[in-house]
Amino acid sequence: MGNLPQNIVTMTRICTQTAKPHYFLFDREQIDSMSAQLFTPDFWRERGKLKGQASGRGTTVFVQAKEHTRWALRHFHRGGMVGKLLTDQYLFTGLERSRPWREFYLLYQLRKQGLNVPKPVAAHVEKRGLTYCADLITELIPKCQDLHQILSQRPLTGEEWQRVGAAIATLHRHQVYHHDLNIRNIMMDQDGQVWIIDFDRCYIRSGEQWKQEPINRLKRSLQKASTGEHGFNWGSTDWELLQEGLD
Repeated sequence: MGNLPQNIVTMTRICTQTAKPHYFLFDREQIDSMSAQLFTPDFWRERGKLKGQASGRGTTVFVQAKEHTRWALRHFHRGGMVGKLLTDQYLFTGLERSRPWREFYLLYQLRKQGLNVPKPVAAHVEKRGLTYCADLITELIPKCQDLHQILSQRPLTGEEWQRVGAAIATLHRHQVYHHDLNIRNIMMDQDGQVWIIDFDRCYIRSGEQWKQEPINRLKRSLQKASTGEHGFNWGSTDWELLQEGLD
């Protein structure tokens, strides 16, 4: 790794770098230093390394960062009625409270505890007066499909459903509240391992009563796909198998 610029603050392997109005947080084992260009799709497109995208509330693009490593670059967008007015702007109340900083640190903590979540690479905040816009880069989980993709092609086995339930149970044992647990945020790799992604607005939460809420959200997303999409492979017996994994 090259010498770090003087405006980088190092905390073990996690570093911050400032080039006002841009602020960066990154894992120095993944990348040496930062620039705002790294968070723009055009930077990667011009180098022939833009490999695809997935659309949700915002757009996530996939880039070939290294020979055997792809990254997912996500620009934060607001949803709902507020999103129609402010699109990608958030009230700035400090870097530690910003959306990408909180997601980066949560992912880093969960990875250290051995959970199957994406590896955080870098976070970016651009401050604009009282507001900011933001981006997050995570390492793309190789050879994975989300549950929506899989269930559109084939049914899951009983063992696979139980693994999905067990992955959610593991998350809850670590007291992690997932704000948007649905069939597009649960992945399965070619070895059958289950991964959970998209930890925006997720956090460590005490207590037990809230744990049914994310499970109910997942069930609603399955029901919606089952009733609205022809050939979607899901039924009530599958839900019972998932619940066995939760126990």
